[in-house]
Amino acid sequence: MILHVVLDGVAEGPLGVGLDVINTATRLLESGLVPGVPRANPLRQRVVSLDGRPVRSGTGRSVCVDGALSLRSVKAGDVLLVPGLSAASERAIEQLLSRADTARGMELLARAAAKGATVAASCSATFVLAAAGLLEGRNATTTWWLVPAFVRRFPQVTVRADRMVIESDGVLTAGSAFAHADLMLAIVARVASPSLAHLAARYLVLDERVSQSRYMVMEHLRVSDPALSAVERFITANLGRQLTLEELARAAATSSRTLARRVQAGLGMTPLEFVQRVRVAHASHLLETTRDSVDDVAARVGYADAAAFRRVYRRYAGESPRGRRPRGSRQG
Repeated sequence: MILHVVLDGVAEGPLGVGLDVINTATRLLESGLVPGVPRANPLRQRVVSLDGRPVRSGTGRSVCVDGALSLRSVKAGDVLLVPGLSAASERAIEQLLSRADTARGMELLARAAAKGATVAASCSATFVLAAAGLLEGRNATTTWWLVPAFVRRFPQVTVRADRMVIESDGVLTAGSAFAHADLMLAIVARVASPSLAHLAARYLVLDERVSQSRYMVMEHLRVSDPALSAVERFITANLGRQLTLEELARAAATSSRTLARRVQAGLGMTPLEFVQRVRVAHASHLLETTRDSVDDVAARVGYADAAAFRRVYRRYAGESPRGRRPRGSRQG
């Protein structure tokens, strides 16, 4: 059973996408279009609230549910899925986590996980899983613009801001609101089969993306830490050469260890990842606005080895450098 657990403030888009992905996968399964996968339906789904009453969505509309979340009926193998909530700022997250219903939801999710159920969340709902202790010592992702807030609040969680979906010991997290579609495909793959998830993605015309890096905006990731701003300026001024951690620390007027701690706390990444992300951001701009070859762009952002640049670019941008070219100018 897949249970969509909705709280007040639920974002209607992710909830609807979740229901549609499971419904599409179910119809494909029942039609026999997935070779080697039994037609028996493992994808039954319900929408539940904590008390069985309708909840109010982030847009203020009433969202009907099928009933209340009952731990008595939850068993190992079930999936409890919390769609993203309309909490797009750190202040809104504070308010969300201080609510009595959220605290009750955390308790129920933790108890369900203890019974062997899979627990999942996307976007700001990942904060609910972390506050429930379900992500402690695990890898996780969240919506990219809330990464600094997540890292500060939950230092015991290893945040992979670039990833769209992460599974860690039976707990799944996804990034921004419409990464919920990717989360649903991961759940279909886990509960039924990867081939069914792939076919559902094709029928729904969903890209099977692994990274949200291409959607990140460095300006949004930066926090009000003058040391990080100084480091970014230094990286930008020295894009064409290799940089050491010691140089970055001098630019920030701090020690290497302190800089590493501040970059991790502020951006959820290492100083080397910060350097690479700045380079990739500048490379993306060059690829979109010039006709320089990929090799030339690689050299301009500090990569003598174009093959290494392509690997780094794909890791952080989620596509090849050629894919960033405007249509009609895909050379190099």
